[in-house]
Amino acid sequence: MVFRVPIRSMATAARHSLKIGMLPADGIGREVLPGAKAAILALGSSIPKTEFIDLLAGFEYFTKTGTALPDETVQILKSECDCALFGAVSSPSRKVVGYSSPIVALRKKMDLYANIRPVKSVSVNPEGKPGVDLVVIRENTECLYVKQETQTVGEHGKEARATRLITERASRRIGELAFKMALERPRKHLTVIHKSNVLSITDGLFRETVRAVPTLPGVDGKYDDVTVAEQLVDSAVYRLFREPEIYDVMVAPNLYGDILSDAAAALVGSLGLVPSVNAGDSFVMGEPVHGSAPDIAGQNIANPLAAIRSAAMMLRHIGYGDGADRIERAVDSVLREGKVLTPDLGGKSKTSEVVDEVTKRI
Repeated sequence: MVFRVPIRSMATAARHSLKIGMLPADGIGREVLPGAKAAILALGSSIPKTEFIDLLAGFEYFTKTGTALPDETVQILKSECDCALFGAVSSPSRKVVGYSSPIVALRKKMDLYANIRPVKSVSVNPEGKPGVDLVVIRENTECLYVKQETQTVGEHGKEARATRLITERASRRIGELAFKMALERPRKHLTVIHKSNVLSITDGLFRETVRAVPTLPGVDGKYDDVTVAEQLVDSAVYRLFREPEIYDVMVAPNLYGDILSDAAAALVGSLGLVPSVNAGDSFVMGEPVHGSAPDIAGQNIANPLAAIRSAAMMLRHIGYGDGADRIERAVDSVLREGKVLTPDLGGKSKTSEVVDEVTKRI
């Protein structure tokens, strides 16, 4: 995959164990996260002895308890876990009194300000150049996802309003990360996504702050080799499908990044292939990009590869790059051979069969 450089360095030599929080949450999250666990265990003694801590969250948990994200889950993540994996969440499209998405809440409570979503095709030749190789870096804590909405009744009926928050601090943090990742990639190209021709205040602040990163104190020309472009979000979606090869690293506010990365998944065949990590300065949580897919939940046909790749990204982030490489090579090998694939990729294999095939190759 494309995520090669940890956002932060973490000493690994002294670690004798690795505690990973496991939050399967809803739907197929409960089916794909065991595949990620199996892939990690297949690494054997090349990583520290691993303990998996099962934690509760999700819409289904909310329907039983009235809470989507228990305080205990957050506390255990903060006090006991080195990193975490999240499965999927079934947030309803209708308003449910008292409910708020646990993954959105987790990103805020754990200060996981960056969602990093690599989208890369697998070439037929292992040495070949992939047709699609880009990374969407999504600011993870604000924009419309602050969930401050009101509804009133006006002269012509109901009126709904939502607050969109863009701050200089959040934009600078995500901008610094985007420049760092662009610098570490061969093309060294960064595209800032916005709609500041219409949203001149909010998107204008995001655009200006990100573009100003090379001028920050202490940068001292570090990003001189990074080429910076910008694109309006609507034309970015159009060009993403027409000419995906023009993109390398894309950085965007929360909503745009969410939409762009899901759209980009179509370029490589399935949402079931695209991983991500939610990263902050002191914690990382892997999360497949796909949703809970209630239409196929419980049928053992969900694609586990995004979850497995997310586990690899998580491991790389905390310093276990060799193990991440082994997982990623195994996944790419299964995709390249094309014999053991789930139905979303045109295959007939079960989730468990794909997991077994990947772990054999690890």
